[in-house]
Amino acid sequence: MNKINQVFANRGDRKLLSLYFCAGCPTLDGTADVIKAMERHGIDFVEVGMPFSDPLADGPVIQSAGAIALKNGMTTRLLLSQLKAIKDEVSIPLIFMGYLNPILHYGYEKFFADFADSGVSGVIIPDLPFADYQTIVKPIADRYDIRVIMMITPETSDERIRFIDDNTDGFIYMVSSASVTGAQKEFDAKKVAYFSHINSMNLRIPRMIGFGISNKQTLDSAQQNAAGAIIGSKFVNLLRETNDPDKALDKLMEALGE
Repeated sequence: MNKINQVFANRGDRKLLSLYFCAGCPTLDGTADVIKAMERHGIDFVEVGMPFSDPLADGPVIQSAGAIALKNGMTTRLLLSQLKAIKDEVSIPLIFMGYLNPILHYGYEKFFADFADSGVSGVIIPDLPFADYQTIVKPIADRYDIRVIMMITPETSDERIRFIDDNTDGFIYMVSSASVTGAQKEFDAKKVAYFSHINSMNLRIPRMIGFGISNKQTLDSAQQNAAGAIIGSKFVNLLRETNDPDKALDKLMEALGE
């Protein structure tokens, strides 16, 4: 069974936590240390971000981290080698997050083959058109047992959400707002209403809520309305501040009231 599906199958009523970091930031060779630290701290999923020069869904924190990672020399091939080096040492599910253009240049078949060989269980490609996912990407991803995680936003129609629910696996990445990533102090009534509406749809696939989660209030709100939460900007900031994944994780748990 795919590792992502395994986590959901075994979680019971436990709420899940997924963390994002940008490979190559703050240091080029820190990827393995960050992933191993997350596993030690009991994080459920790791989203490994591949830096890109034009990151349309990313707020200033992750854009800045991506710029540092690119300057440090992070490349797709280097990331693959870093992940492959630890794939027998960690069991935490790894989810690659990156934009479409570099993947197209790399080639879909080679991309999925190489990332499967490096221990990756899922991918998130924010700008992947759903039609391309269905006709081109899904058959290849299925062959390598990699889950392609699709995003929904408050602007996504119910019809499209049902379509995604029927045609994907793993989990649905439920974006808390239609804007870019970034920490928020609390979710307003409009966002909570959106969460409730999606809950009322009784979807087949579990959801994880991301964008804006940075403290106990936003974490509780996300976890009350989905299978779990995804945190990016807050952890990326702490990682840069401390330059130590264990310290960054301790500070994150403190901020979340965990």
